Amino acid sequence: MSKAKTTGAALLIGAVMILVFYTIWIWGNYVHVQIDTADNVGDGSVLNWLAWIPDLGIPWELAVIIPLWLVTVFVLAIVIWIGCSMLITPPPVPLEDLERELEAAEEEGKFE
Repeated sequence: MSKAKTTGAALLIGAVMILVFYTIWIWGNYVHVQIDTADNVGDGSVLNWLAWIPDLGIPWELAVIIPLWLVTVFVLAIVIWIGCSMLITPPPVPLEDLERELEAAEEEGKFE
């Protein structure tokens, strides 16, 4: 398998694992908080039906904070990369200089 396919497979598997963990984290905490605060939960309640989802013991607020922080870091990393690229890239050559170089090359016979 090529390096690109291996990388793609790793990204796919990692994203699916994160999605599954995130989903269990959000719904597990939500369901268990609802069950703990419900006064009269009947036998046929949806909350009892969803009680099989494990409570990971991690506050659900982090499920909001962490993705927002990651998106912010990702966007700022792109901005930093663009800034570094702009900083280290030399300025473009003026068109007049390019035209002179092209005329000189034509006179020397390089483009015949």
